[in-house]
Amino acid sequence: MKFFDHPTAFSLENGAVLPTLRIAYDTYGSLNAAKSNVVWVCHALTASSDAADWWKGLVGEGCLIDPAKYFIVCANMIGSCYGSTGPTSVNPSTHQPYYSDFPQITMRDMVQANILLRKHLGIDRIYLLMGGSMGGYQALEWCVMEKEVIHKLFLIATSPSESAWGVAVHTAQRLAIEADYTWKDHTPDAGAKGLKAARAIGMLTYRNYSTFQQKQTDPDPEKMDDFKASSYLNYQGDKLVKRFNAYSYWLLTKAMDSHHLGRGRGGDLINVLQSIQQPTLIIGIRSDILCPLDEQLFMADYIPDTNFIEIDSAYGHDGFIIETAQITRFLGEWLQ
Repeated sequence: MKFFDHPTAFSLENGAVLPTLRIAYDTYGSLNAAKSNVVWVCHALTASSDAADWWKGLVGEGCLIDPAKYFIVCANMIGSCYGSTGPTSVNPSTHQPYYSDFPQITMRDMVQANILLRKHLGIDRIYLLMGGSMGGYQALEWCVMEKEVIHKLFLIATSPSESAWGVAVHTAQRLAIEADYTWKDHTPDAGAKGLKAARAIGMLTYRNYSTFQQKQTDPDPEKMDDFKASSYLNYQGDKLVKRFNAYSYWLLTKAMDSHHLGRGRGGDLINVLQSIQQPTLIIGIRSDILCPLDEQLFMADYIPDTNFIEIDSAYGHDGFIIETAQITRFLGEWLQ
């Protein structure tokens, strides 16, 4: 992991100002002489800048997005807890971590931070910009904000605006965090039990009915407690609590709620999508109930130069990080 410290204050879309800005990022491979081999990966909600770790099978040595061929960049989004400026960072005004005092951020703030990093790295053109889920939200914004910089766009399991369903899911997750009596304590583990509950809510939308029936049904009809499905959600919640932060989770779900390509651009999603001129590959997952196919089909209808692929997966929304063999096949064919 590397770090870029922006030398001046960073203004946010809502008018607030971060006195300092640090961006954590990873790179793989080397920039070629023509600076034409950049692949920039935008990550989803609880991922980090280590794309070769969380997108195994697609990014990394011997994969389609191979550092032997491409200069791969992935930056940790601001507001996260994996190295970039966020709620657990020290506020230079108080010399204490921000915690609940960290200002609200948006996808556009995240992209503006990426643009600063792009310029710092001397990158003038991005051959392929790619992202799934919340990473796709950022990629879409970036294509609108820097039309001449992005050459090709790959999106999977994502949408041009947050749906009412998505807002409702995030609200339920934040209510779980806020119900934790430690929430807003100025400590790094504040809201931990609430975060565990929020993760459990999230898992219900990342997977689906069929997945839980197949993987988590108890074979013993006499059982009356300690069910596999309960153990699974407890396990997933504990895993996230060990590696993530409730303040970041709360803040980043708020950022997703505000995602709308039409905001400040006349409010018309269709017009904005029609302005995206990059050749675009969109993949949707049939079993995805969080970002369902309707959202990808809507984009495919209006982004002018689009290839749309629908794939099967037993894993619902999480298919975007699991079905790397299918993604490799279709993305590889499209890149040819």
